[in-house]
Amino acid sequence: MKIQNLAVIFIIIMLPISMVLTAYVQNQIQTLELQISYDKKLTNATYDSLKAFQLNTVNSGSSDLANSKIRDIEASVNTFFNSIAEQFNMVGYNKEILQDYVPALVYTMYDGFYIYTPFTNTLSKEDEGESYYDGQKLYGLKPYIHYSCRYVDGDTDVVITYSLDNCITVEGNVKGEPTYKTGYLLDNISTAGNVTYRGVQINEENNLQEYLMAYEDNDSGGYNLLQGEYVCDKVNGVKYYYDPGNPDGEWFSILTNTVYRRKNENYDVVNRSALEYYQNAKEFTDWVRDKLGNITTGDAVNEKGEKIGDIFGEDLSIFENKTGWADSVEDPNSLFNQHRLAVIRYSIEKNLSIAIANYNDYTDVTTNFLMPELKEDEWEKVLNNVSIISFMQGLSIGGKVYNGYSIVTNTKTEEVVSLDSIYLTTTNDNQYHRVTDKDLIGNTNIGRGYFNIDFERKATTDGSTSSRYYYPHKEFACYSSIVNQTGTNSTDNIYEYVEEQGGNLAREYFTALGRERFSMFRSNPITTDW
Repeated sequence: MKIQNLAVIFIIIMLPISMVLTAYVQNQIQTLELQISYDKKLTNATYDSLKAFQLNTVNSGSSDLANSKIRDIEASVNTFFNSIAEQFNMVGYNKEILQDYVPALVYTMYDGFYIYTPFTNTLSKEDEGESYYDGQKLYGLKPYIHYSCRYVDGDTDVVITYSLDNCITVEGNVKGEPTYKTGYLLDNISTAGNVTYRGVQINEENNLQEYLMAYEDNDSGGYNLLQGEYVCDKVNGVKYYYDPGNPDGEWFSILTNTVYRRKNENYDVVNRSALEYYQNAKEFTDWVRDKLGNITTGDAVNEKGEKIGDIFGEDLSIFENKTGWADSVEDPNSLFNQHRLAVIRYSIEKNLSIAIANYNDYTDVTTNFLMPELKEDEWEKVLNNVSIISFMQGLSIGGKVYNGYSIVTNTKTEEVVSLDSIYLTTTNDNQYHRVTDKDLIGNTNIGRGYFNIDFERKATTDGSTSSRYYYPHKEFACYSSIVNQTGTNSTDNIYEYVEEQGGNLAREYFTALGRERFSMFRSNPITTDW
């Protein structure tokens, strides 16, 4: 057979195959491009919702209260759906359509989390109103779910609620005695004489001030502007400012842009929050070791009382470290911290998997909604920060069905005082820095440490004029450690890093950390009765 004939036969055979392969490859490329595009749109919408939540909480004096927090989260959810509708508007999806493809939004908080997902209204017939009816399918926030685990060991049967730091709540029967206690777990504290932590003496703080702008109603129906530096005392998440000589009350607070005078209430111009934080942590840790020292991961049970300890790996003591592990309970690699993270992860995974799987009963979308597998580095972000996790599933992207999720963390929130949310000021250049800033090593001009939220811009208004803005602390951000973060040292253990530096750096950092953690809002107040 002539070579020309062979060439013709080859072309006849290969041309269709080549065309099919070309179409397949092109389709795969388009599918991948759509996947990347949808991932970006989902991330943008999640970021927008986080910024809305962040702005609302930073500028609200009541954002830590339960009802106010729910309000801020619901506003954030609304921002998410508005943003994602705008992101997908060019491809023909509106807000109502897209909601059917979002099985859940998760808001991880300090000691628990909210899930925004559909649910069935169960109002009885006599309770029905104009807005709801029995059996109606609604979108909304499910009740708050704590990071909790139950342990049973002999006559001890307790539920321990964990948090994003080393604070726990113990509730139940401890050796037969009804118990409800909350506190921080810390080692390396001495209360013999002076209070010291990791070799640093902790003192009370005088003249702790903030700059403030606020409008207050006056007798003539107008407003007076309160402006300037005020001594500030923070109690359970609420800041109180000292206004000496005012006949309507020396102390006042600001909630939702309203000034409240506090008559006959004596807050302290001398701040003892850091001292009380370490004193209470010492007493609470000693109590836990005495009463719960025998509790192990193998004692964990579910709501039916069935053992689930194998979920958490090897059966080890929770509050007593063994050789080869960290020497301090607060260290990141301590037995307590490893188990704390495992409990938080298990709680989120279990409840979220149920919520997403149940979503199949609430939508007409023909897809099987399932919990995706998050990567380990993604779990690390979720377990250590206030976060928003968004899910989108079921959208067609050509060659396959889209199944995506996005995680965005909030590092500037009043919800939690993390180890890296304390900034240190320097008196010689009027700047604030991360504690790991290389320029702070051996620096003799270190001033006080403050919560990173207090360097954020805040707004105030009298309700009839445009907002005015101010900064509680007027220092400028250090470019190398705050802006581009190239001038910082890396460390896996901030406690050890700060202890190694010693001096003013260690004293001011540990003082600020104790002050802010002791004074933050918490639904379970720290126990002081031992």
